[in-house]
Amino acid sequence: MLRAGIVGLPNVGKSTLFNALVANAKAEAANFPFCTIEPNVGVVAVPDERLQVLAKISQSEQIVPTRVEFVDIAGLVKGASKGEGLGNKFLANIREVDAIVHVVRCFSDDDIIHVSGSIDPVRDIEVIDLELALSDLAQVERRMERTRKQARTSKEAQLELAALEKLVAVLNEGKGARQAELTAEEAESVKPLGLLTAKPVIYGTNVSEDDLATGNSWVEQVREIAAAENAQVVGISAQVESELIELSAEEKADFIASLGVAEGGLKSLIQATYEILGLRTYLTTGPKETRAWTIIAGMKAPQAAGVIHSDFERGFIRAETISYENLVATGSMTAAKTQGLVRSEGKDYVVQEGDVMLFRFNV
Repeated sequence: MLRAGIVGLPNVGKSTLFNALVANAKAEAANFPFCTIEPNVGVVAVPDERLQVLAKISQSEQIVPTRVEFVDIAGLVKGASKGEGLGNKFLANIREVDAIVHVVRCFSDDDIIHVSGSIDPVRDIEVIDLELALSDLAQVERRMERTRKQARTSKEAQLELAALEKLVAVLNEGKGARQAELTAEEAESVKPLGLLTAKPVIYGTNVSEDDLATGNSWVEQVREIAAAENAQVVGISAQVESELIELSAEEKADFIASLGVAEGGLKSLIQATYEILGLRTYLTTGPKETRAWTIIAGMKAPQAAGVIHSDFERGFIRAETISYENLVATGSMTAAKTQGLVRSEGKDYVVQEGDVMLFRFNV
């Protein structure tokens, strides 16, 4: 399961966002109830309207969406890399996630004091980025000391040392590890370090209700930073999302429409978090259940089958496959087969987003 850590300075709206995220997910996925693992960890369903459509076609008993785990990490402060504000503990929490949702305050409210005394997204991002980079730099330098000795006799260590030297150079420039130009082999050699600045980032610009549809000058500053490092930006309003919690689905839709946006920021955030690691979804459907399965882009049919069960991959024969669009257009699997739209795919088939699949295999 993908794990995303919500980070940022204190009082930027992280906890409000997290609470709204898990509460809304619970309300919108009644057949996949929200599950609290720890006080600050929640599992939420990835919104996917295709599941309801397929379940209706197949008259499925239940719907099982794919999931994302969100971790609400306490606010980082300047000096976190040296242990300020329990920084070492919080940085260790970030090291365990797959992606970072960096919440940036882009709203003004005299009742909510900013830890630095004023609203400045660029400064706030730099504070967090610096602490993450300093933590990574210290870790990389410690690793280099051990690797240099091993590199005298080990080709693997020589490869890792080359990667570490590139990382030190980038981190010393104040950049993130993800901006280092590593070969595939070098990147794999340092992957166990779990570097904080190597993780993909989504910036969540937390705005007021009035700015949700249009953004503001602070949001544009964040977009400029994100563009420079190939990160994503999702506009959110923790204030709005907290108000949506108690509303019915119809009331939510009306409220969101009144704000001039197509969907709530949390839905966009969940989907962006799911997609940022290059993940894809294929679907299975039948009378028992309609379900979404997560795979990595580029996976072939046997590997995708293995996500369901290892026996499916070992005994793979073929996959009966149809695109979601074609199945919906024909109205049933029987009609789709009659029209020749269901394909028989073999071991070399690369599974596509939205494929509806039935695997044939030997036990």
